[in-house]
Amino acid sequence: MQAVAAAGAGPRKPALRVRFARAAAPYLLILPGGGWLFLFFLLPILALAVTSLESGDFIAGFNFDWNVGNYTFGLQLYSSQFLHSIEYGGAATIVAFLVAYPAAYWIAFHAGPRKAAYLLIVLLPFFVSFVIRTLSWETLLADYGPLFKPLKDAGLLPGDFRVLATPVAVTGGLAYTFFPFMMLPIFASLEKIDRRLVEAAEDLFANRFEVFRRVIFPLSLPGVFAGVLLTGIPAVADYVNQDLLGGVGTTMIGRVIEEQFEVDINYPLAASLAFIFMVGLLAMLLAYQRIFGTKEILSD
Repeated sequence: MQAVAAAGAGPRKPALRVRFARAAAPYLLILPGGGWLFLFFLLPILALAVTSLESGDFIAGFNFDWNVGNYTFGLQLYSSQFLHSIEYGGAATIVAFLVAYPAAYWIAFHAGPRKAAYLLIVLLPFFVSFVIRTLSWETLLADYGPLFKPLKDAGLLPGDFRVLATPVAVTGGLAYTFFPFMMLPIFASLEKIDRRLVEAAEDLFANRFEVFRRVIFPLSLPGVFAGVLLTGIPAVADYVNQDLLGGVGTTMIGRVIEEQFEVDINYPLAASLAFIFMVGLLAMLLAYQRIFGTKEILSD
């Protein structure tokens, strides 16, 4: 009897080990990514939250005392900079969409076997450093730069005409910088559309505009949704374009946070501004997802 029991208990242990291994495998697979997020995202966010509630200065030191006044003070003092970030980032996202969608549509439906070549041509300038490209725009848009000086000398533009250091320059720089983040998701979404659906709509006597409005554009909405997110988030948070292409009246909140951290060394105020910005941006993203989100993206 003992031999039979021992023989019966033998295969059970490997079976238990296999079950345990199968149950633990998903957690073991997610452990590296989860640890990375914990160390380099959750811990910094927690440290930022603690810092935002401190009081003091760099010389005397900072003390944690639940100072929520940093938030109200930051909102009152830099409300215009928050608005500038939303305005310029939103306008740049719209401009990028208006330029990127026709380009992506033409490449997806009319470029034929040369799609990869056209994509490379479009993306080639973005292999150059981001700062160098922005500095190039600063040179081109200068009041007496190579673009406007000949027009002013010819009397086609007034002498005080300028684009640099204006919201137009900042918006254009942001749209140009993040253009690939808008175009590539839209192109990928257009490329996935089954051409038989387009042919079926044409067979049902739909004209080109109706085919685009009822078939192509709705099916490309996942790419539009992703492109707006990938463009809007960094555009709203960017401050390099504003620093190089803007002026005193175009300051964005990213620039203010950077100055508070590195110049004024007011860590609590900088942290509170960053938290206000993150929460506000998250609220806008949730509202955008609620209104314009697609089932395909949510299911993915």
